[in-house]
Amino acid sequence: MSEAARSGRSPAAQLDEVDKRLINALQGGFPLIAEPYRQVADSLGVSEAELLQRLDSLLERRVLTRFGPMFQIERAGGAFVLAALRVPEAGFERVAAQVNAFPEVAHNYRREHELNMWFVLATATPQGIAEAIAAIEAATGLPVFAFPKEREYFVEMKLHA
Repeated sequence: MSEAARSGRSPAAQLDEVDKRLINALQGGFPLIAEPYRQVADSLGVSEAELLQRLDSLLERRVLTRFGPMFQIERAGGAFVLAALRVPEAGFERVAAQVNAFPEVAHNYRREHELNMWFVLATATPQGIAEAIAAIEAATGLPVFAFPKEREYFVEMKLHA
């Protein structure tokens, strides 16, 4: 049995030089033009079709978990909030599935804390947050603890493959 399997971790992804350059190219400065993928592909010396296939593969293999724009939802009239639940361990997977079924849930993760399930709610309107919280409480039978943003910080982090 491999070390990764014994530890419960995923094995390290096998990335070739083009994959590494692609990951680096996608972190900030993505071109806002009619054919952005073609421009990035040209800069990497590959075809647009190959670039898109490689991007799909990176997402499929979970090397990348998401590729898309980041929006300031409040500027578009929406809202988001960090939320948490105190979930009994025996029901954690069931509650995670219930919470993840809501389209307002952007992502959900386990924490080693009294509040052991944390997730982000994003809605098209500010009142949608209260509605989503009420629906999650009804579905799970657990109170949702909401932590609205008090201050915004911009921390840019670029990972180089």
